[in-house]
Amino acid sequence: QAHLVESGGGLVQPGGSLRLSCAASGSIFTIDTMGWYRQAPGKQRELVATISSGGLTNYADSVKGRFTISRDNAKNSIFLQMNSLKPEDTAVYYCNANILVADYKYDYLEHWGQGTRVTVTS
Repeated sequence: QAHLVESGGGLVQPGGSLRLSCAASGSIFTIDTMGWYRQAPGKQRELVATISSGGLTNYADSVKGRFTISRDNAKNSIFLQMNSLKPEDTAVYYCNANILVADYKYDYLEHWGQGTRVTVTS
């Protein structure tokens, strides 16, 4: 089995920056698309950004121009650089990945991390 672990969340003032990290580990054969999602209290989980194995990116309109997703395939990791943070960015951020597990190479399986909390407030 494979696992995802997020880190980098915290409390920051409006206009500040944070950098989130997500590392995949375990019996990994290969990883396809990875991404970041977030969920605020009382709301549905929503897409923030995704990045393909080849580096193609996609962003939600609400974060475009402020957030940047990147990937390090050698380390099975992705990152989310968040700049110009707003109070509405407050949420738990989850890492997502489609992983072909080494001992189950029949189909890609969707994995989720435990989440890291981001709070933007003055």
